[in-house]
Amino acid sequence: MKILVLGSGAREHAIITALLREGDAHEVLAAPGNAGIEADVPVVADLDVNDPAAVTEFVLADDVQFVVIGPEAPLVAGVADALRTRGIPVFGPSREAAALEGSKAFAKRIMDAAGVPTGGARTASTLAEAEAALADLGAPYVVKADGLAAGKGVLVTDDLAAATAHARHWLEHGDVLIEEFLDGDEVSLFLVSDGHSVAPLSPAQDYKRLLDGDLGPNTGGMGAYSPLPWLDERFGSEEAFVDEVIETVALPTIRQLAAEGTPFIGLLYCGLILTPNGIRVIEFNARFGDPETQVVLPRLRTPLSELLFAASTGTLGDEPRPVFSDDAAITVVLASENYPGSPVTGRVITGLSTAVGAEGVSVMHAATDRDTSGGEAVIRATGGRVLNVVATAPAGDFSLARDRAYGVLAGIGLEGSQHRSDIGAKVVSA
Repeated sequence: MKILVLGSGAREHAIITALLREGDAHEVLAAPGNAGIEADVPVVADLDVNDPAAVTEFVLADDVQFVVIGPEAPLVAGVADALRTRGIPVFGPSREAAALEGSKAFAKRIMDAAGVPTGGARTASTLAEAEAALADLGAPYVVKADGLAAGKGVLVTDDLAAATAHARHWLEHGDVLIEEFLDGDEVSLFLVSDGHSVAPLSPAQDYKRLLDGDLGPNTGGMGAYSPLPWLDERFGSEEAFVDEVIETVALPTIRQLAAEGTPFIGLLYCGLILTPNGIRVIEFNARFGDPETQVVLPRLRTPLSELLFAASTGTLGDEPRPVFSDDAAITVVLASENYPGSPVTGRVITGLSTAVGAEGVSVMHAATDRDTSGGEAVIRATGGRVLNVVATAPAGDFSLARDRAYGVLAGIGLEGSQHRSDIGAKVVSA
């Protein structure tokens, strides 16, 4: 099967890596890709992936049989709609269903209608409304941009002035939500959906704050690990936890969207928090999470192409539940100087060869390009989150996985770069 993967980040690199792991069964293409993806696939198209017409024209001209949409922006732009109109199987929800991520107010309405457990929230269109909601809900304050914000739209703080300033900034772009603060451990769970059925992947936990100890500003994610051994103690087993999420969160949401005429075909990302009062939804996304995908897919033993294609063609209910290894997996994100502000880009990355042949380690490129202008090719950083060093170890050995990841990371050079040193540490010390 000829498969096109849209996107340019480490999430897409991980998806492509999983597809290539299936052998020669598929020809995998990418657009627009990055330096790491370019090294792995035969064709990286220079394509505006947010342009439905351009994507459709490319797919038809190149006889692409299946499209996997990685990031959220093409979904909200309606790329999946344009492809489906031409009869092309595509993994990714319609523009209307993608509003589950594109509008937090829409997501809250769907959750309320479906009876999905979540925190209280108030939508504010003016600063006065935001200030009133902040006063009513109290500290810690949770302020979220209603629309897409590249991982920078959420602020959790005890500082009322900072919360007000965050609301003021994002009100210039649209509504904001002031939400009830929920305390507990966070879990990311991905579920593949064909609009009627769901198939769960393995839970993961990411690290959203920039600095060790969950300090510093929120980011798009500085690392992740999977599985979550502590779920066994709380729920009896990972499977019991997943089953509860399916019954109380995923299926009610999918059924509500279907009842409203906007079936969700793609990846339902459930951002969850385990509170003293039970599982609550923090947010939904309409695509694979980043960096959690980088630790979930290496453990997947079910062919990814079969799972995604079944969702895209309405046959997911005929497929067995996805199977995962018991490997421990962690990923550590290497970020540019000044991320998550205005990152310093264009700097050369060195030492990538240290990962070649390293047991259980791979490097997923997030924001890189290959520069040949000086004669000899070099890899440069082009954005904030630059690389993901992903490591696995058998039998749930997180200590070994951490040693492998940080050992390779130590050999990679990027001037001014930053990374967290505590990814996965709590499951080693538990």
